[in-house]
Amino acid sequence: MSAIFNFQSLLTVILLLICTCAYIRALAPSMLDKNKSGLLGIFWKCARIGERKSPWVACCCVIMAFSILFLQ
Repeated sequence: MSAIFNFQSLLTVILLLICTCAYIRALAPSMLDKNKSGLLGIFWKCARIGERKSPWVACCCVIMAFSILFLQ
């Protein structure tokens, strides 16, 4: 089943995208900062969410990992 049709898989993909973009921005900020608008601006916005809401994102990652490992 595709991640688009399965809600838990969609949430997992979104969390991984946010965490990956925040990590890439921490390593190479200029890579994401030059694309703040347009289609590639989605990655900049995900990085900002990952930076500003990092305790919430980390909590969601732990909950998602627990649900994937033990509830499926």
